[in-house]
Amino acid sequence: MERFFYHIGRFVMLLGSMFRAMEKPKVYYKLTLAESVSMIGGSMLILVVISFFVGAVTTVQTAYQLTSNLVSNTIIGAIVSTTAILELSPGIVNLVIAGRIGSKIASEIGTMRVTEQIDALEVMGVNSKAYLILPKIFAGLISLPILTTISAFLAHAGGITAGHFSGEVTYTEFILGMREYYNPYQVVVMYVKAAVFGLIIASVSSYQGYFTRGGALDVGASATRAVVFSCLTITLADYLVAQLML
Repeated sequence: MERFFYHIGRFVMLLGSMFRAMEKPKVYYKLTLAESVSMIGGSMLILVVISFFVGAVTTVQTAYQLTSNLVSNTIIGAIVSTTAILELSPGIVNLVIAGRIGSKIASEIGTMRVTEQIDALEVMGVNSKAYLILPKIFAGLISLPILTTISAFLAHAGGITAGHFSGEVTYTEFILGMREYYNPYQVVVMYVKAAVFGLIIASVSSYQGYFTRGGALDVGASATRAVVFSCLTITLADYLVAQLML
Protein backbone atom coordinates (compact mmCIF):
# COMPACT_ATOMS: atom_id res chain seq x y z
CA MET A 1 0.00 0.00 0.00
CA GLU A 2 2.86 2.37 0.80
CA ARG A 3 4.30 1.68 -2.65
CA PHE A 4 0.95 2.55 -4.22
CA PHE A 5 0.71 5.93 -2.50
CA TYR A 6 4.37 6.59 -3.30
CA HIS A 7 3.71 6.23 -7.02
CA ILE A 8 0.48 8.25 -6.81
CA GLY A 9 2.33 11.09 -5.09
CA ARG A 10 5.22 11.00 -7.54
CA PHE A 11 2.78 10.92 -10.46
CA VAL A 12 0.92 14.00 -9.17
CA MET A 13 4.20 15.84 -8.54
CA LEU A 14 5.34 15.00 -12.08
CA LEU A 15 2.19 16.48 -13.58
CA GLY A 16 2.45 19.57 -11.39
CA SER A 17 6.09 20.22 -12.25
CA MET A 18 5.29 20.35 -15.97
CA PHE A 19 3.83 23.82 -15.63
CA ARG A 20 6.97 25.44 -14.23
CA ALA A 21 9.53 27.16 -16.48
CA MET A 22 7.67 26.28 -19.66
CA GLU A 23 8.86 27.07 -23.17
CA LYS A 24 7.02 29.35 -25.58
CA PRO A 25 3.54 28.13 -26.63
CA LYS A 26 4.74 27.88 -30.25
CA VAL A 27 7.11 25.09 -29.25
CA TYR A 28 4.34 23.02 -27.67
CA TYR A 29 2.02 23.67 -30.60
CA LYS A 30 4.47 22.10 -33.06
CA LEU A 31 5.24 19.17 -30.77
CA THR A 32 1.54 18.54 -30.07
CA LEU A 33 0.73 18.59 -33.77
CA ALA A 34 3.50 16.10 -34.50
CA GLU A 35 2.41 13.81 -31.66
CA SER A 36 -1.23 13.96 -32.76
CA VAL A 37 -0.35 12.99 -36.32
CA SER A 38 1.77 10.12 -35.00
CA MET A 39 -0.97 8.83 -32.69
CA ILE A 40 -3.73 9.01 -35.30
CA GLY A 41 -1.69 7.72 -38.22
CA GLY A 42 -0.04 4.92 -36.30
CA SER A 43 -3.32 3.67 -34.83
CA MET A 44 -5.47 3.90 -37.94
CA LEU A 45 -4.96 0.40 -39.36
CA ILE A 46 -5.68 -1.48 -36.15
CA LEU A 47 -8.56 0.91 -35.41
CA VAL A 48 -10.24 0.28 -38.77
CA VAL A 49 -9.98 -3.50 -38.54
CA ILE A 50 -11.06 -3.86 -34.92
CA SER A 51 -13.89 -1.30 -35.04
CA PHE A 52 -15.46 -2.73 -38.20
CA PHE A 53 -15.40 -6.32 -37.03
CA VAL A 54 -16.43 -5.50 -33.46
CA GLY A 55 -19.54 -3.83 -34.90
CA ALA A 56 -20.13 -6.81 -37.18
CA VAL A 57 -19.77 -9.36 -34.38
CA THR A 58 -22.02 -7.36 -32.07
CA THR A 59 -24.74 -7.29 -34.73
CA VAL A 60 -24.59 -11.02 -35.40
CA GLN A 61 -24.60 -11.94 -31.71
CA THR A 62 -27.38 -9.48 -30.88
CA ALA A 63 -29.49 -10.89 -33.72
CA TYR A 64 -28.83 -14.42 -32.44
CA GLN A 65 -30.05 -13.54 -28.95
CA LEU A 66 -33.12 -11.63 -30.13
CA THR A 67 -34.41 -14.07 -32.73
CA SER A 68 -38.14 -13.92 -32.06
CA ASN A 69 -41.32 -12.99 -33.90
CA LEU A 70 -42.27 -10.87 -30.90
CA VAL A 71 -39.25 -8.55 -31.24
CA SER A 72 -38.81 -6.15 -34.16
CA ASN A 73 -35.52 -6.35 -36.03
CA THR A 74 -35.13 -2.60 -35.57
CA ILE A 75 -34.13 -3.22 -31.97
CA ILE A 76 -30.89 -4.79 -33.26
CA GLY A 77 -29.79 -1.49 -34.79
CA ALA A 78 -30.69 0.35 -31.59
CA ILE A 79 -28.70 -2.01 -29.37
CA VAL A 80 -25.63 -2.11 -31.62
CA SER A 81 -25.61 1.67 -32.05
CA THR A 82 -25.97 2.37 -28.35
CA THR A 83 -23.34 -0.21 -27.44
CA ALA A 84 -20.91 1.15 -30.02
CA ILE A 85 -21.30 4.73 -28.82
CA LEU A 86 -21.21 4.07 -25.09
CA GLU A 87 -18.73 1.22 -24.79
CA LEU A 88 -17.26 -0.42 -27.88
CA SER A 89 -15.62 2.64 -29.44
CA PRO A 90 -14.57 4.63 -26.34
CA GLY A 91 -13.86 1.60 -24.16
CA ILE A 92 -12.79 -1.62 -25.83
CA VAL A 93 -11.16 -0.05 -28.87
CA ASN A 94 -9.21 2.42 -26.72
CA LEU A 95 -7.92 -0.45 -24.61
CA VAL A 96 -6.38 -1.86 -27.77
CA ILE A 97 -5.07 1.55 -28.83
CA ALA A 98 -3.51 1.94 -25.36
CA GLY A 99 -1.24 -0.98 -26.20
CA ARG A 100 0.07 0.75 -29.29
CA ILE A 101 0.28 4.36 -28.07
CA GLY A 102 1.20 3.59 -24.46
CA SER A 103 4.12 1.32 -25.32
CA LYS A 104 5.42 3.82 -27.88
CA ILE A 105 5.35 6.73 -25.42
CA ALA A 106 6.96 4.77 -22.60
CA SER A 107 9.65 3.33 -24.89
CA GLU A 108 10.45 6.71 -26.42
CA ILE A 109 10.81 8.55 -23.12
CA GLY A 110 12.44 5.57 -21.41
CA THR A 111 15.09 5.37 -24.12
CA MET A 112 15.81 9.07 -23.72
CA ARG A 113 16.20 8.52 -19.98
CA VAL A 114 18.64 5.60 -20.16
CA THR A 115 20.68 7.30 -22.90
CA GLU A 116 20.89 10.46 -20.73
CA GLN A 117 19.13 12.68 -23.28
CA ILE A 118 16.73 13.88 -20.57
CA ASP A 119 19.69 14.80 -18.36
CA ALA A 120 21.10 16.80 -21.28
CA LEU A 121 17.83 18.73 -21.59
CA GLU A 122 17.93 19.54 -17.88
CA VAL A 123 21.52 20.75 -18.15
CA MET A 124 20.48 23.11 -20.96
CA GLY A 125 17.82 24.60 -18.67
CA VAL A 126 14.87 22.99 -20.42
CA ASN A 127 11.99 21.69 -18.32
CA SER A 128 12.17 18.14 -19.64
CA LYS A 129 8.86 17.17 -18.04
CA ALA A 130 6.95 19.87 -19.87
CA TYR A 131 8.90 19.49 -23.12
CA LEU A 132 8.48 15.72 -23.35
CA ILE A 133 5.19 14.97 -21.59
CA LEU A 134 2.89 17.96 -22.04
CA PRO A 135 2.66 17.69 -25.87
CA LYS A 136 1.83 14.00 -25.52
CA ILE A 137 -0.98 14.77 -23.09
CA PHE A 138 -2.39 17.48 -25.35
CA ALA A 139 -2.11 15.09 -28.30
CA GLY A 140 -3.92 12.39 -26.35
CA LEU A 141 -6.76 14.78 -25.55
CA ILE A 142 -7.03 15.63 -29.25
CA SER A 143 -6.31 12.29 -30.91
CA LEU A 144 -8.41 9.90 -28.84
CA PRO A 145 -11.73 11.72 -29.46
CA ILE A 146 -10.91 11.78 -33.19
CA LEU A 147 -10.04 8.08 -33.20
CA THR A 148 -13.16 7.30 -31.18
CA THR A 149 -15.33 9.14 -33.70
CA ILE A 150 -13.84 7.13 -36.55
CA SER A 151 -14.25 3.95 -34.53
CA ALA A 152 -17.94 4.61 -33.83
CA PHE A 153 -18.60 5.26 -37.52
CA LEU A 154 -16.82 2.04 -38.55
CA ALA A 155 -18.60 0.02 -35.86
CA HIS A 156 -21.94 1.15 -37.30
CA ALA A 157 -20.72 0.36 -40.82
CA GLY A 158 -19.61 -3.09 -39.71
CA GLY A 159 -22.95 -3.71 -38.04
CA ILE A 160 -24.92 -2.68 -41.11
CA THR A 161 -22.70 -4.79 -43.39
CA ALA A 162 -22.92 -7.89 -41.19
CA GLY A 163 -26.67 -7.53 -40.83
CA HIS A 164 -27.12 -7.25 -44.58
CA PHE A 165 -24.94 -10.19 -45.60
CA SER A 166 -26.19 -12.45 -42.80
CA GLY A 167 -29.81 -11.62 -43.59
CA GLU A 168 -30.54 -10.96 -39.90
CA VAL A 169 -31.42 -7.28 -40.27
CA THR A 170 -31.78 -5.09 -43.35
CA TYR A 171 -30.12 -1.73 -43.84
CA THR A 172 -33.48 0.03 -43.45
CA GLU A 173 -34.34 -1.80 -40.23
CA PHE A 174 -30.92 -1.10 -38.75
CA ILE A 175 -31.12 2.62 -39.54
CA LEU A 176 -34.70 2.89 -38.24
CA GLY A 177 -33.74 1.32 -34.93
CA MET A 178 -30.63 3.46 -34.66
CA ARG A 179 -32.59 6.66 -35.24
CA GLU A 180 -35.54 5.72 -33.02
CA TYR A 181 -33.41 5.18 -29.92
CA TYR A 182 -30.70 7.75 -30.63
CA ASN A 183 -29.87 9.99 -27.68
CA PRO A 184 -27.40 12.87 -28.23
CA TYR A 185 -26.34 12.66 -24.59
CA GLN A 186 -24.74 9.29 -25.33
CA VAL A 187 -22.37 11.02 -27.74
CA VAL A 188 -21.39 13.46 -24.98
CA VAL A 189 -20.57 10.53 -22.72
CA MET A 190 -18.53 8.95 -25.52
CA TYR A 191 -16.39 12.06 -25.96
CA VAL A 192 -15.90 12.50 -22.22
CA LYS A 193 -14.68 8.92 -22.01
CA ALA A 194 -12.39 9.40 -25.00
CA ALA A 195 -10.81 12.54 -23.53
CA VAL A 196 -10.34 10.91 -20.12
CA PHE A 197 -8.80 7.81 -21.68
CA GLY A 198 -6.50 9.94 -23.81
CA LEU A 199 -5.30 11.76 -20.71
CA ILE A 200 -4.75 8.47 -18.89
CA ILE A 201 -2.83 6.77 -21.69
CA ALA A 202 -0.52 9.72 -22.29
CA SER A 203 0.16 10.59 -18.64
CA VAL A 204 0.54 7.06 -17.25
CA SER A 205 2.79 5.96 -20.12
CA SER A 206 4.90 9.11 -19.83
CA TYR A 207 5.27 8.52 -16.09
CA GLN A 208 6.51 4.98 -16.63
CA GLY A 209 8.94 6.08 -19.31
CA TYR A 210 10.25 9.14 -17.47
CA PHE A 211 11.28 7.19 -14.37
CA THR A 212 12.91 4.31 -16.25
CA ARG A 213 16.22 3.25 -14.76
CA GLY A 214 18.79 0.83 -16.15
CA GLY A 215 19.22 -0.24 -19.75
CA ALA A 216 17.36 -1.63 -22.74
CA LEU A 217 15.65 -4.39 -20.76
CA ASP A 218 14.28 -1.82 -18.34
CA VAL A 219 12.86 0.21 -21.23
CA GLY A 220 10.92 -2.87 -22.34
CA ALA A 221 9.70 -3.42 -18.79
CA SER A 222 8.55 0.21 -18.58
CA ALA A 223 6.63 -0.17 -21.84
CA THR A 224 4.92 -3.28 -20.49
CA ARG A 225 3.99 -1.55 -17.24
CA ALA A 226 2.69 1.44 -19.19
CA VAL A 227 0.26 -0.74 -21.14
CA VAL A 228 -0.84 -2.74 -18.10
CA PHE A 229 -1.44 0.24 -15.83
CA SER A 230 -3.07 2.26 -18.63
CA CYS A 231 -5.54 -0.54 -19.30
CA LEU A 232 -6.31 -1.02 -15.61
CA THR A 233 -6.83 2.71 -15.09
CA ILE A 234 -8.98 2.99 -18.21
CA THR A 235 -11.21 0.17 -16.95
CA LEU A 236 -11.67 1.93 -13.61
CA ALA A 237 -12.25 5.32 -15.27
CA ASP A 238 -14.77 3.72 -17.65
CA TYR A 239 -16.85 2.57 -14.69
CA LEU A 240 -16.57 5.90 -12.88
CA VAL A 241 -17.59 7.98 -15.91
CA ALA A 242 -20.52 5.68 -16.60
CA GLN A 243 -21.59 5.80 -12.95
CA LEU A 244 -21.41 9.59 -12.81
CA MET A 245 -22.93 10.44 -16.19
CA LEU A 246 -25.48 7.70 -16.86
